Amino acid sequence: MNITASAVSLNVADVESSAAWAQRHLGFNEAMSADGFCSLEHPDAAINLIYLRTGLGSFKPASAAGPADGLLVVFTVDDIDTEYARLRDEGVEIVTPIETEPWGERYFQMADPNGVIFQLVQWVAPTDPQYAG
Repeated sequence: MNITASAVSLNVADVESSAAWAQRHLGFNEAMSADGFCSLEHPDAAINLIYLRTGLGSFKPASAAGPADGLLVVFTVDDIDTEYARLRDEGVEIVTPIETEPWGERYFQMADPNGVIFQLVQWVAPTDPQYAG
């Protein structure tokens, strides 16, 4: 298999507000859009964010056409503390404050206007010796 591109598709009630949020706070750019649809790309990420309005008749399978509940969109960054301060100062809704797991995952979580949870992560040295490599 030769994968040539990657995307995550998120069903949301208000496509425009989520797309604008990802552009303003995460640095994505609009690649294309139409009624109930927006595809965003990022110069540093190997994945596109696609927003689809919930209830679109063209969505397949219909059984999965609801909102993006139980999903985390995760991006690894170089300086988690700087990103945390910047996003907090921009008024982004932080739903899990910054913390570090014993295995070295330093992260925080935020919600976009439709409640999609985004997590930024930076990997640091584990604090628990059982996770040291």
